[in-house]
Amino acid sequence: MPSPNTGSAVRQRFKPPDPASKATNVSTKPPQRQPPKTPFKVEPILAFYILLAGHTIAALYSPIQDCDEVFNYWEPTHYLTHGFGFETWEYSPDYAIRSWAYAGLHALVTLPAKALGASKTTEFYGLRILLGVICAICETRLFAKISATFNPRMATMFLAVLATSPGMSHASIAYLPSSFAMYFTTLGMASFMDWRGGLRTAQGIWMFGIGACLGWPFAAVMVAPFVLEEVFLASISDKDGVIETAWRIVDGMTRTLITLMAQVCVDWFFYKKLVIVPLNIVLYNVFSGKGPALYGTEPWHFYIRNLFLNFHVWLPLALLSMPLLLAQHFLRAKGATKASYLRGIVFLTPFYLWLAIFTLQPHKEERFMYPAYPALALNAAMSLHIILANLGSTDPKDTISRIPAQLRYAAILVFVIAALCLSLLRTLGTMTAYSAPLSIYASLHNPNTTSISGSDRFVCLGKEWYRFPSHYLLPPNHRAKFIRSEFSGLLPGEFSDIPSSQGFGSFPGAWLVPAGMNDANHEDAGKYTELKRCDYVVDWQGPSTETTGLEPSFMDDDVTWEKVACEKFLDVAATGVLGRMLWVPDVPGLVPANMKRVWGEYCLLKRKSHGRVVQEKPARTLDWVQKIENIA
Repeated sequence: MPSPNTGSAVRQRFKPPDPASKATNVSTKPPQRQPPKTPFKVEPILAFYILLAGHTIAALYSPIQDCDEVFNYWEPTHYLTHGFGFETWEYSPDYAIRSWAYAGLHALVTLPAKALGASKTTEFYGLRILLGVICAICETRLFAKISATFNPRMATMFLAVLATSPGMSHASIAYLPSSFAMYFTTLGMASFMDWRGGLRTAQGIWMFGIGACLGWPFAAVMVAPFVLEEVFLASISDKDGVIETAWRIVDGMTRTLITLMAQVCVDWFFYKKLVIVPLNIVLYNVFSGKGPALYGTEPWHFYIRNLFLNFHVWLPLALLSMPLLLAQHFLRAKGATKASYLRGIVFLTPFYLWLAIFTLQPHKEERFMYPAYPALALNAAMSLHIILANLGSTDPKDTISRIPAQLRYAAILVFVIAALCLSLLRTLGTMTAYSAPLSIYASLHNPNTTSISGSDRFVCLGKEWYRFPSHYLLPPNHRAKFIRSEFSGLLPGEFSDIPSSQGFGSFPGAWLVPAGMNDANHEDAGKYTELKRCDYVVDWQGPSTETTGLEPSFMDDDVTWEKVACEKFLDVAATGVLGRMLWVPDVPGLVPANMKRVWGEYCLLKRKSHGRVVQEKPARTLDWVQKIENIA
């Protein structure tokens, strides 16, 4: 396929036809035959339903994989809609590195369910399903543009990667800014890919801008290859082309600034001061000298290992995409697409760029890769398209043509089946191994279980604090509390629940500075509750569990506690590598003992004799009032 020689030529190629000439052509030319159907072409609506089905299953059964999702997003949303919840130091007005605009947007989505009298559990799963719907819409748009711009078979491969990858299964429905950025990265890529009817530079920049402002500011780096392509085409164009490109870029930046201004206004309403949250995030993570490295560092190969778990055979294909594209160009291999090679290089670059930048960072987390997942899928689809085109060659000059066609088709079939099996085993393994925290709290909604008298009932979390799935799964009069464990870092506090009738306005917990917060992960003793005040305790015990003075076995203390609900939970330390990575059937004699999954019990325990000390709500409210008077 010849590459465009100038920017103006590119624009002329996609110039819409003159209406008058179009009308003349219709009246003079005989009716044309319908073109034959393109092989491998999947209609966008079918692609949407396939993606939606997978995301819905994930929304209903996938465990929450990151405690930041709960404490930084589900809990603030619960505060906005139900008046209480856990507060992390990031929401303290002293630091303000989390945006209330992002949490508020999701809170608005849950309000209709609340207005209709639905339970908090319904709100929780309803929001997860809606996130899956939004993700499927974004993915379908990019799928359609790949089909039109590159190749329908390549679009089908892209769909296969998205629909079968365990990584997309949980990223699609995660309530995280990195997932939000992923949605808009997908839309931004689709905008830059769509040249039909004119360039959509402004729209593309704006989509990346929304993902960076409301989601994760670092996601803005992925727009760089597309903007550089526009600048390059403008540089070889005429004066009008340069001016048009400049205006499109300014238009996109202006839309992004308007979005940022709206976000600043929302955050000002909650924080009661001017803050630019995306800027604060960058300053803390890059220039503060503290940054996320406080929370652990990982070796350079962390993301390679993690991406292989979540994308298995698709990851090597994604990494090979650029060499294969260059080989296709210089060696005249099969597998050309409708787009130029320059365009191909531009769209393959974001994944490499993102992986390189975050591999160099000492602190690494799985969710940091989410914005690049669509780019990874595109790269893998490009590689697979090129490989399949060459494997299917019938040219006698090609060595591959000497291999019997049946053998080549069998190899392709084995590859596809292996990819599907790996995806299914990984996804099923995760859902069955770690879903207990989402299910044990259902017993609290049973009146026979919650027979303890008192206004608030305390569900206490010790060593299992980081697996708490949020107050959305607790009944309205139940509060989660922390008790001491071997963890010695900073735990979340609680938003102030001063009622608006006290004269502090709406959502005072958003602007009142909480006590005991710091950005150095230093422990604060004020975050703990005494065990004697707990009505319930969440505990986990498996073959590898070691009890300590701070982490005793509550399950073994059957004098004080009784089991309300217990679920199987994978004992990671006692399970082999295969059992941790994939679903392994628990069938005696079928699987060797060293490959089996080893289980523990994840339980909700109830106090047999109720003797905790109850602190009344008015006392807590007056305490906040006293703090404010002291400040004044």
